[in-house]
Amino acid sequence: VSAGATAASGGAPIIPLASPLMGKKKKPFLGMPAPLGYVPGLGRGATGFTTRSDIGPARDANDPVDDRHAPPGKRTVGDQMKKNQEEDEEDLNDTNYDEFNGYAGSLFSSGPYEKDDEEADAIYAALDKRMDERRKERRELREKEEIEKYRMERPKIQQQFSDLKRKLAEVSEEEWLSIPEVGDARNKRQRNPRHEKLTPVPDSFFSKHLQSGENHSSVDPLQGLGGLNTPYPGSMTPGLMTPGTGELDMRKIGQARNTLMDMRLSQVSDSVSGQTVVDPKGYLTDLNSMIPTYGGDISDIKKARLLLKSVRETNPHHPPAWIASARLEEVTGKLQVARNLIMKGTEMCPKSEDVWLEAARLQPGDTAKAVVAQAVRHMPQSVRVYIRAAELETDIRAKKRVLRKALENVSKSVRLWKAAVELEEPEDARIMLSRAVECCPTSVELWLALARLETYENARRVLNKARENIPTDRHIWITAAKLEEANGNTQMVEKIIDRAITSLRANGVEINRDQWIQDAEECDKAGSVATCQAVIRAVIGIGIEEEDRKHTWMEDADSCVAHGALECARAIYAHALQVFPSKKSVWLRAAYFEKNHGTRSSLEALLQRAVAHCPKAEVLWLMGAKSKWLAGDVPAARSILALAFQANPNSEEIWLAAVKLESENNEYERARRLLAKARSSAPTARVFMKSVKLEWVLGNIEAAQDLCTEALKHYEDFPKLWMMRGQIEEQCENMDKAREAYNQGLKKCPHSVALWFLLSRLEERVGQLTRARAILEKSRLKNPQCADLWLESVRLEYRAGLKNIANTLMAKALQECPNSGILWAEAVFLEARPQRKTKSVDALKKCEHDPHVLLAVAKLFWSERKITKSREWFLRTVKIEPDLGDAWALFYKFELQHGTQEQQEEVRKRCENAEPRHGELWCAESKHVLNWQKKTGEILEQVASKIKNTF
Repeated sequence: VSAGATAASGGAPIIPLASPLMGKKKKPFLGMPAPLGYVPGLGRGATGFTTRSDIGPARDANDPVDDRHAPPGKRTVGDQMKKNQEEDEEDLNDTNYDEFNGYAGSLFSSGPYEKDDEEADAIYAALDKRMDERRKERRELREKEEIEKYRMERPKIQQQFSDLKRKLAEVSEEEWLSIPEVGDARNKRQRNPRHEKLTPVPDSFFSKHLQSGENHSSVDPLQGLGGLNTPYPGSMTPGLMTPGTGELDMRKIGQARNTLMDMRLSQVSDSVSGQTVVDPKGYLTDLNSMIPTYGGDISDIKKARLLLKSVRETNPHHPPAWIASARLEEVTGKLQVARNLIMKGTEMCPKSEDVWLEAARLQPGDTAKAVVAQAVRHMPQSVRVYIRAAELETDIRAKKRVLRKALENVSKSVRLWKAAVELEEPEDARIMLSRAVECCPTSVELWLALARLETYENARRVLNKARENIPTDRHIWITAAKLEEANGNTQMVEKIIDRAITSLRANGVEINRDQWIQDAEECDKAGSVATCQAVIRAVIGIGIEEEDRKHTWMEDADSCVAHGALECARAIYAHALQVFPSKKSVWLRAAYFEKNHGTRSSLEALLQRAVAHCPKAEVLWLMGAKSKWLAGDVPAARSILALAFQANPNSEEIWLAAVKLESENNEYERARRLLAKARSSAPTARVFMKSVKLEWVLGNIEAAQDLCTEALKHYEDFPKLWMMRGQIEEQCENMDKAREAYNQGLKKCPHSVALWFLLSRLEERVGQLTRARAILEKSRLKNPQCADLWLESVRLEYRAGLKNIANTLMAKALQECPNSGILWAEAVFLEARPQRKTKSVDALKKCEHDPHVLLAVAKLFWSERKITKSREWFLRTVKIEPDLGDAWALFYKFELQHGTQEQQEEVRKRCENAEPRHGELWCAESKHVLNWQKKTGEILEQVASKIKNTF
């Protein structure tokens, strides 16, 4: 019986048996300290060996060290042991000993490095350096000789061909062009690789070998057809084999092919419009039709499909879900699924316009019409559905029928009325519009369309009705004004526009000045000049502060000119002149406008009014006189200048204009008398200069010299008189007198650049190059940062053939004048041809809008035969600076060589209109005494003829 049972039965508990160790006694020395001199294990004889605890853990030579970030060479236990050994003992082996140097390492590296060691090292280093310097020259010389010897034995490719490169300069353009092209050095087979030909195996081949039951796995060389006879068992797909015979049924193969082709064609033949997408005949050649249109990821399509399905199921009456689902299927090429989905959508959302229109879009022709008819039954008031229905009809009468039916149901729709009217003839349209304005009395477009189709009287009534119905629209009033103007009632136009402004203000409409000016521009373009001017007069002053009026009106006029509305601009100027009759600047702006955009008569009429209001404005008198003179009416020009004299007595400008008028018309005596009178009554430096010039060009050298001497008594600080004096002496070959004149002039006018030029060129002409150079250096000291003087210095050296000095001077010049266009333009052509483009880029960075730089770029393209680009840059140059005669001359020369007759005439005409006055080449011709009577066009031809294409 178990102890548990006994306990359960209520007997005395049984004491468990004791462990056998419990009876033993505890050792007395346990837990006590060891006695002195006690060695563990000594009694057992365990003292002759060491244990792991004595020496630490064992480490292999390849074990890593404890330091995780140890440098390379110290990462293993073996590395560190080696290092320690090296540090401990030096290699004093015989193999490491040299008779001259001793041991490779220092014998005393392990010893301390003291101050006397450092001093000794410094002394030895100084000795080594000294000895090295003594041998340095000989060593370098020897190295140089060795390099030269090596170069002579093995020269660079560049040096081998340098003599041939120099000879390339002598090759003419014809020889260069006649050099043959490099041919293809490959053999014929490499040049014309034959493409591998793959011939499909015919069905007869298979049937023949199937009947014989032969199997081949190698090529028979005698066999006509090139291909492997692969094993072809008799057990083929059921249906293609005639049962029990092992023969291939060729007829069934053909039928299967046709069936497959029909299936593929039917898949892609249907489209939205009902027309066949793929031509069955060209199916095999037009494989692009088989490429799916959607190139996205299939997993994305599946996700989108799943999302849209959940949207449709959770909210089946939400139209965008059905539309999105249908479009997804359409994009992936499942058109029929898309149609089924959208038709389901029309059942779930019968009142949604968008769903019905999407269904009509996806269905082919006739089905779409049925869908739209169904949509109309569900939504008889939907304008968009009716418009779609009309669009689906191809016949005009059917369209009209649909739109008329629509108008019965939705008579208030302006869009439907407009669509219906557009299809009608004018008479029927007029009848329809009269009904349309009854149904839609607030539509301005319908009222205006009806007014255009009605007669004058009826149109007036229509517009009056329109004003009653829509009192807040300005277009009706403007149309009424145009109508009156078209029928000759110009006096009514002003009243209508004034009443329009009053009425619109009364109805609480804000008069937007910009909108009205825009309407005026539209009237101008439509040819309603009176209406345009009336509108401008009515609104030009609205909403502008008094002090801003002039500035704003001038801006408005410029804006109208830019938009091509010239009558508007003319009206603005007319109004501005009424308000500011004494403002010379406004008269000038108006005069320039008439000069550029008006007729000669309109300009002269304006100038007559201008001089009446501003008699002291000399420029207005001169413009009037010039206009008459250009028209060939010299007496009228004289009378204008006579009136100008009365208004501006002793005016230098008017005196000189009168002199020019007479001298240009060969009235030299009258010109002389006028100049004499001017010298006595209004003596100025310019009057004296013109007097000298007249005598000089007429060949009266002595009279010119006398006048010049007299003038210099009064105006010795006027440099042009000194220049003329020197040039007259040069013409007479009196070089010493000319030099004296220039030197005297420079004492009085040290800042006159032209005088410095003349003196240096005089010295250069007589062969005194050093003196010319000294003069220009002196001029640069007197006039620092003067680009023209630097340029002349560079050109002087270049003309003397000293190109290196010229380049050095140019570099200095660009340092002193880094933003000078003329210097950069010259620098481009001082470079060798390959570097010119780079230099031109630098020039454009520094002087982006400088005409000289633009001209240099145009010349650069011209030299490279880039005709179109060159023409673009020439046009850009003359647009930026039309006063630069050199640009016009080069442009004309360019067109003479590369342009058509029309392009040449265009450049010439534009140059004559611009009347250029400046430019180095231009002034050399235009100011020459022999060309004093030549017109701009003649000078242009003369300058162009003297230009040589040396760049």
